[in-house]
Amino acid sequence: MLQSGSTKAPKGTLLRTHEFTDPRGEHSCLVLELVGKSDDLATVEQECINVVRQGIVDADGAAEARLDGVLKELNGLLKAFIVAGAVEDAHMLVAILTADGQLHVSHAGRAEAYLIRRGTASQITEYTPGKPSPTFVHISSGTLEPRDAVVFCTQRLLRALTPAQLAQHIARDDRAVDGVVRALDGEGEHAAIAVLRTEGVQVTMPMRAARPTRRSREQGLRALLAPVLSAIENVVRSAAGALAHPRWFGTAREAAGTFVADLSHPQRRRRAHLFLLAGSLSALLLVWTTVHVFTLSQRSKTQAELEKLVGQISDQIQAADSRRLIGDVVAANEILSQAEEQAKTVMDSENGTFRTEALDLLDSIRAKYAEVNNIIRVTSPTVLVNVASRSADIVARGLVSVGDGEFTIFDRQDTYRVLQNSVDTPVRLSDEELIVDGAAFPQSRLASQVFLLTGNDVVEVIDGQRKQMKTEDPAGWMTGQDVEAYLKNIYVLSAEKKQIFKYERLTDRYTAPLPYNVSGDLTDALDMTIDVNIYVLKQGGSVVKLFRGEAQPFVISRAPEHVLDSVTKIAKAPGGNLYFLDPTHKRIIVVSENGDTGDAAYVRQYVLEGEQVGNLVDLSVDGEGTRLYVLDEKRLYVIDLVTR
Repeated sequence: MLQSGSTKAPKGTLLRTHEFTDPRGEHSCLVLELVGKSDDLATVEQECINVVRQGIVDADGAAEARLDGVLKELNGLLKAFIVAGAVEDAHMLVAILTADGQLHVSHAGRAEAYLIRRGTASQITEYTPGKPSPTFVHISSGTLEPRDAVVFCTQRLLRALTPAQLAQHIARDDRAVDGVVRALDGEGEHAAIAVLRTEGVQVTMPMRAARPTRRSREQGLRALLAPVLSAIENVVRSAAGALAHPRWFGTAREAAGTFVADLSHPQRRRRAHLFLLAGSLSALLLVWTTVHVFTLSQRSKTQAELEKLVGQISDQIQAADSRRLIGDVVAANEILSQAEEQAKTVMDSENGTFRTEALDLLDSIRAKYAEVNNIIRVTSPTVLVNVASRSADIVARGLVSVGDGEFTIFDRQDTYRVLQNSVDTPVRLSDEELIVDGAAFPQSRLASQVFLLTGNDVVEVIDGQRKQMKTEDPAGWMTGQDVEAYLKNIYVLSAEKKQIFKYERLTDRYTAPLPYNVSGDLTDALDMTIDVNIYVLKQGGSVVKLFRGEAQPFVISRAPEHVLDSVTKIAKAPGGNLYFLDPTHKRIIVVSENGDTGDAAYVRQYVLEGEQVGNLVDLSVDGEGTRLYVLDEKRLYVIDLVTR
């Protein structure tokens, strides 16, 4: 039995569920959530239906092979519609339930499937972190048991429901879908949903032939066993010949001789054949029993080992919490990492036992990891301004904080002035060159902003007016990938030359550059920030701290392992914390520094969650260290910082 339903669909979104049956006793379903142009979505839906009907219902072959072929065709179809602009995003599920109870299911995008068995819910499709791809990759297969239920949903249900709540909703039989829909509506989510229930496995059997007579059965059995009996006869005759000489085998020789004689005797031949058949069956039964007992023993041993492992994982979570309470964060993280690996081992076990317990333990491990490392999840962060409302095709590259709620966002050619929550018309800095980076002079109205361009050019924006600046260096401006302003100087970071070049601003030009770096290794430098010291971020997350050009000791203590591996930007509040941007994991890592001793320590993380959050490109923090501004390619977000 298949129940289906959907929430209210937003504009430009199509939510549908389709069921297919065929004479083989198979049941198939297609669950769709398509986002795109409303006029085209019905056409896309019909094309998907045709692919499933022709590739699964009307085709021949094994169910999994047919499903694999359909998924490849759907992937090509979706890719073509996305390239054509008819579809922006797709979340889909395709499933086949065969007549003998085998379920094969695959998903694309955020769609997921959950198995409800004996009151417990567990996810059976592969989880993909980050932004999911609108393509089918994995096929999950398994056998359904009587009274199982499978939930297909085009959104991640466990964001709105706990596994226990989901199981409770599905237990309500005919109201199951309505309960899930209400829960999603309450969380502001939208999805297409289908619930598949099975009361028992129905196997389609071939039609029986006419029952044969006893004589025909005997003749057929003799014809079937004749080659086997002949082979066994030859073996027995050979064995009897081999036993003809040793005296201590006299009894066996006599028995074998009698048996061989029976094989040749017309009246006793049938009895000898029956003895042969009984002996063969006994041998087969003995082998089967031995293998079965060994298999059961191994399975019991494996199950006991998994049960012990589950208990160890629970103990490790408690041990990590104890380490957290005494302040040993490094040891707590190591224990949780070991516990996570063991939980994954349980998940990957072939017999599938304790999978639900392992899922619950993984959730507990991740929750404890967030507690140990002070991770704050910012769900649907506040959008200060959407730059795409001014220019739909913008791909922002950087952010300049001017002060007093004013910012400048720039892409490769244009700058966008942002004041409070409004965006001005873009201003093009150059038609021939591209913007590399920008900065603002703090506490100065002489030149509010400065931009480094390709082609060895620097442009200042003074009260909205652009001015191309010169340097006293005859060779022109140094090339680099980052520019920062401090007092009346600008600093250009050049990873290629492993140097920071300092320019002093004069009345209408800049001096020739002076190399600032004396002893720091700036190989693979990415970004820098200035606050009395200069902090240079390198690829891989290491930081070089410079004071008057000399490298200073800088080690971050209590940081989770590899937490800075993917960071690309660094910012600092005046006299406050350091902030690192990690676009890969959509997070900002906060590090404190003691100004007197120079000791640095990990503080917390802010993880941005929500479908609207795109690729993060830059960040800035206000002068008081109370607000953090994070920029993706379309939007500028604001986060209230925890100051304690």
